[in-house]
Amino acid sequence: MEKVSLDAVESRMGPASVKRALAGPLGTDNIALNHYELAPGESFGFGYHRHPDQEEVFLVQSGTATFETEDGDVRVGAGEAIRFAPGEWQRGHNEGDERVVALALGAPQEMGDTDMLRHCEECGGRTYNYVEMTANRDALVTRCAECDTETGRFT
Repeated sequence: MEKVSLDAVESRMGPASVKRALAGPLGTDNIALNHYELAPGESFGFGYHRHPDQEEVFLVQSGTATFETEDGDVRVGAGEAIRFAPGEWQRGHNEGDERVVALALGAPQEMGDTDMLRHCEECGGRTYNYVEMTANRDALVTRCAECDTETGRFT
């Protein structure tokens, strides 16, 4: 048995105000578990993405998250959950006025390759992107895979 306090787990850099990776502190072998808190306008991930080898479940504890999917937007409120099968495109974000608190579970734990699309001004549309750490390690940036333009910066 393992037990951890959310306050004991440091938040990671990224598109959400708070992202606490709980799998490591809890010693899980088969699932990824992340606690998120999204301020208005923030997102769970860096862009519209899919994990070809991992399914994801989001359980919203408070607020309402909006998930962009191939079938259109889906709103998920407090006490509701949504599942994405391996390979399904999605982007969850907070387009409301109140904070979103949610748990995200992924199986298997290692998400493997992630395909991600973001808008690139230089290319004029959504393109495949990748994430990298800045040289001084103070931010994560997303870059267009076609022209290498920075499309986002997250601290």
